[in-house]
Amino acid sequence: MAVPKQRHNRGRTRRRRDGHRAYKTTSLVECSNCKKPIISHTVCKYCGNYKGKEYIDVTKSVKDTSKKKKK
Repeated sequence: MAVPKQRHNRGRTRRRRDGHRAYKTTSLVECSNCKKPIISHTVCKYCGNYKGKEYIDVTKSVKDTSKKKKK
């Protein structure tokens, strides 16, 4: 049976293990409504639209948060 002749140090072991753990860049796409860059397959945080439909009323959520801050 094969046995290692010497021990590998922590740095060498971690470099081997962590070589495939590189961070991937997020792909940004243009919002179909407001044309701002957003993460793909998510609701736009600027206008609240996704695939041409409004899912979040952004103006309503701004009003709600302003009321909470005043209290």
